[in-house]
Amino acid sequence: MRNWLVVIFIGALIVISFLIWGDWFTSLFMDGKAIDFLEKFGNYGWLIGIILLIGDLFLPLPATLIMSAMGYLYGPLVGGLLASLGNFLSGMLAFGICRSIGRKGALRILGQSDLDRGESLFENRGGWIVSISRWLPIIPEIISCMAGLNQMRVNKFTLALACGCLPLGFVFAWIGSTGRDEPVFALVISAVLPLILWLIAQKLLRKSMA
Repeated sequence: MRNWLVVIFIGALIVISFLIWGDWFTSLFMDGKAIDFLEKFGNYGWLIGIILLIGDLFLPLPATLIMSAMGYLYGPLVGGLLASLGNFLSGMLAFGICRSIGRKGALRILGQSDLDRGESLFENRGGWIVSISRWLPIIPEIISCMAGLNQMRVNKFTLALACGCLPLGFVFAWIGSTGRDEPVFALVISAVLPLILWLIAQKLLRKSMA
């Protein structure tokens, strides 16, 4: 029950920020404005793009527009790597902040029974949950926080997060570099490819632990 209360609390904070600032941030970066914004920083535009993607953890920034702008400016390969890195660091920051509370802190927040259930969930299915959640709105931040709070193993979370971030970053960088609007293609790649990558990754993880 407490796990769900924490999920609702985090989700409510995110939704409130979207309601207050979402339209303003979207208007700030839409219609090519994200490209203009990054170009203002010259050789450091890529760094600002990564910072913005990390900032999406705290503010309702339009991450897909920023990733597309990075693809336009730096091409599908380099732009894809940069977009994936920014998205990855955002997830790691959320995970790290919540995991730093420690098991004792998590125990105070969740209670023994909820923590036991949460740890079991993220140990057994956490990789799937993390990897397939990155393309969804709002959910990735919540999942990363809950994975950290429930003390998911760092190596498993990191690998699963990479499986989710790479397809997302590269597909939107490709869209930005080509100027195509392919929502169905983006949805399919961002949702399906992480499943395939995690299926491979968890086998490698098991072998490394054997």
